[in-house]
Amino acid sequence: MRRAVFLDRDGVINRKAPEGQYVTRWQDFEFLPQVAEAIQLLNRAEFAVIIVSNQRCVAKGLITTENLEAIHRRMLDQLAAVNARIDAVYYCPHDNTPSSCNCRKPAAGMLLQAALDHSIDLSRSWIVGDSDVDVEAGRNAGCRTVRILRRGVSEQTTADQTADSLYEAARQILSE
Repeated sequence: MRRAVFLDRDGVINRKAPEGQYVTRWQDFEFLPQVAEAIQLLNRAEFAVIIVSNQRCVAKGLITTENLEAIHRRMLDQLAAVNARIDAVYYCPHDNTPSSCNCRKPAAGMLLQAALDHSIDLSRSWIVGDSDVDVEAGRNAGCRTVRILRRGVSEQTTADQTADSLYEAARQILSE
């Protein structure tokens, strides 16, 4: 069975939209620094790299699933052009109403489905996210966790490790 690094999207791969707003057009999608290099490191170490992202904007009617998937295709194409491979993208299109689904993080549904689809050993895998919701999803799936912290902001977290960027998180994971 393979090891994986699960990545949240907004705030880990691309710049997060301001509070209450969403990335709903490719023009609003901005890669964070050294994301491709971080993914390349994980690829070379033979980790599966899988995105798991809550995309409530679909339930709110701000974007269609077709347009969201078009953004994801462009993201994957741009990363692939620099030899940074994402193995799969999973997203939850549901709202955050109680018990609306089993895929919305902090539920582990997306990670569990990815593990089935890609023969992943969750106990040897990691999740990298920018919120404790991501950390909790990883814990619920049995993964180790890294939380990306905003620079200059002191935050409490239950993550196994913290980092300032995906690149730093990848280097920490590889040093384990």
